[in-house]
Amino acid sequence: MKITFYGQNTLALEIGDKNILVDPFITGNDLSKDKVDIKELKADYILLTHAHEDHVLDAEAIAKNTGAKIVSNYEIANHYGDKGFEVHPMNHGGSWDFDFGKVKYVNALHTSSFPDGKYGGQPGGFVIETDSGNIYIAGDTALTLDMKLIPMRTKIDLAVLPIGDNFTMGVEDAIIASDFIECDRILGCHYDTFGFIEIDHDDAKKKFAAKGKDLLLLDIGESVEV
Repeated sequence: MKITFYGQNTLALEIGDKNILVDPFITGNDLSKDKVDIKELKADYILLTHAHEDHVLDAEAIAKNTGAKIVSNYEIANHYGDKGFEVHPMNHGGSWDFDFGKVKYVNALHTSSFPDGKYGGQPGGFVIETDSGNIYIAGDTALTLDMKLIPMRTKIDLAVLPIGDNFTMGVEDAIIASDFIECDRILGCHYDTFGFIEIDHDDAKKKFAAKGKDLLLLDIGESVEV
C-alpha cells in the first residue's frame, strides 16, 4: 500500500490496482493548491470522515472527473447521493468488504456540518484492512478511550492522527492515542494549514521519539509505503 500526503487530511491510497482519496481539500489549501492538480488525481473511491469544508471541498469535482464512489456516514452519503453521485453509506461500528479491502467506520470526537450549515451526521474515522497492511485514519478527533477498542479487532501498521491541536488532538494527546491503538508508526495530519494549527516539526518528532515512536511529517506529494 502506498500513501501520498496532499496536505491537511488529504491522502491518496494506492491499494493494488485501486485508488482511494481521503478527505480531499486541495484547491482551498494554500499549502497544496499550487502543487496538486485535482484534475490529475485518480480515484475509484473517496472516503470522507466528516462534512467540514477542509475535508470535503474537492469531493464533488473529483467525483465528477473520476466517477469515484463516495463512502461516508449515512447523512453525508445521502447528501451526495441526492446530487447524483454514486455513494456507499456507513455508520459507526459498521464495516464493509470493498474490492480493495475491509473498511470499518469508527468513532471520532468532533463536530460535523457542511459549509452551508447543513447537518453532516456524526464524525468518524476509518480502519482499513488490506492484504498489504492495516491502517487507521482517525479523522478530526479529540483523544478518546474508544481508540482502545481498535487493537482488540485489528493490528494497525500505520495510524494517521491529527496533531495540530486547537480543533483536534495535539502532539501530546496523539502520543497517548498511539498507545491506545498500539501502533508506534504515526503519520501526522491536520497541521500547518492555517495559523491555529501550526506546529514545531522538530519538537513534535522529538516528543514522539522520546516515547519510542516514529512520527512521519510528509511534504505535499510525498509518499510512504505500508
